[in-house]
Amino acid sequence: MSKMEISKADWKLYRERVPGWQEHYMEQLTKEYVELLTSPGNASDHFWTLEKCIRQDKKNPGVLIELRKSTAIWDIAYLVGDGVITMDELEGFSEDLIDAVKLILGR
Repeated sequence: MSKMEISKADWKLYRERVPGWQEHYMEQLTKEYVELLTSPGNASDHFWTLEKCIRQDKKNPGVLIELRKSTAIWDIAYLVGDGVITMDELEGFSEDLIDAVKLILGR
């Protein structure tokens, strides 16, 4: 596959939207953590399970992402593939970008 370039307009929109996407995703994670911590069981089990979840979740682009123009289209595809955002949340982006994300995801 040839190198995919993101347009200036898409790059600007991407940089504007990423913080909101991450905030929304971390709200979901926080709710899951609360459910874990308030479920029946030992505090120590909850603690270590939560620590493991946080360690894994920190690696998700919904939590931590390096904004790079060269990988933006791939990163958007990862965000969709990981369930951080939906294809509907790409409204406003160019058809070229949306088509590239679909191609990467095999949809």
